[in-house]
Amino acid sequence: VQLQASGGGLVQAGGSLRLSCAASGNIDSINDMAWYRQAPGKQRELVAAITSDGRINYDDSVKGRFTISRDNAKNTVYLQLQMNSLKPEDTAIYYCNARSVGFVDAWGQGTLVTVSS
Repeated sequence: VQLQASGGGLVQAGGSLRLSCAASGNIDSINDMAWYRQAPGKQRELVAAITSDGRINYDDSVKGRFTISRDNAKNTVYLQLQMNSLKPEDTAIYYCNARSVGFVDAWGQGTLVTVSS
């Protein structure tokens, strides 16, 4: 599985951004997908996750502000993250993740989100 993320950028506090991630390759093997983020000097953390049957989990820090969604097309799976009411503490590199059968993880290249105060 290969993942290509896009959509990061610079936004003022209170603004919105939408991240997208396109999965290709052996997409039939994908179970769960997720967005993670890593801020400078911090460990990578889970932001939101969605299972193959649509169950969703959010980190408490983004509940009510972020929305994860997943669209299965013929040869591609699209993972989105709609981010509203952004805060400076949301500044990080965001990574999309796909977990396939056998707990095999694939990662996107990361996209930078910067929220100015």
